[in-house]
Amino acid sequence: MGLREVSRVRHHGTVLPIVLLLAAMTLATSAAWFESSLASARAASNVRDYLQAFHAADSVLTLCSRAVVTAAGDGAAATPPAASGEPVQWKLESAFEAGAVAPVSQWPGSLRPPQCLIEAWRLATRADAQAFLLTSRGFGRTKESQVWLQMELVIEGEKVERHWRRIAVKPF
Repeated sequence: MGLREVSRVRHHGTVLPIVLLLAAMTLATSAAWFESSLASARAASNVRDYLQAFHAADSVLTLCSRAVVTAAGDGAAATPPAASGEPVQWKLESAFEAGAVAPVSQWPGSLRPPQCLIEAWRLATRADAQAFLLTSRGFGRTKESQVWLQMELVIEGEKVERHWRRIAVKPF
């Protein structure tokens, strides 16, 4: 047996483990990229649902605000309740569902049309002002993708004040 033949015999079985190692590394890298792509797709879908719900709620809040300002200008605004303090009917599911209006019959891509609840309230420090709490709820493609927005609307004579806020957690 020559020197060349001995060298070939020693290295004869080393190619297969190297090829298998390279194949395993390629497979692991591909799997990681695939998982990353799936996570990115889910995140993009969630952002799309949130934006869908946000724009629905924001648009309905604007429509309700315009309707209240118009009604107040015509003298047909709701009578404020006797008690002062911020209204809380928007926090109760039955009260919200019973009193909420849907100014648009359907919102494109949403599960349900957006809703708005208008609650009149009395400001203790401003007796001549009419105050309203407008609460809107917009939906994405699923019931879980909801966005709640509120606007405190104060009308005093010709002056209209709007104070906007986002509700971070669903009230019910």
